[in-house]
Amino acid sequence: MSLTDQVEAALDTIRPYLEADGGNVSIEEITPEKVVKLKLLGSCGSCPMSIMTLKAGIEQAIKKAVPEVTSIEAINLTDIDDPNAVLPENLR
Repeated sequence: MSLTDQVEAALDTIRPYLEADGGNVSIEEITPEKVVKLKLLGSCGSCPMSIMTLKAGIEQAIKKAVPEVTSIEAINLTDIDDPNAVLPENLR
């Protein structure tokens, strides 16, 4: 199984939770240094809690399943203080 397939399988374990809040995630790139670059989709892309989702959920799922990954980055994190950030409807 390729590294990308392993990361996708890890993401599949957390996707139901992201989708429940109207979000999702996609792999943008896995660098030769095994850095996984992700794009947060849907409500995850505009949520002020996206850093928590990345660190406490997505990153943990990937590192547990694919220990050779060196780090996980989101290319479009929303800052918690961003005035345009929007919580998903069911979290308001």
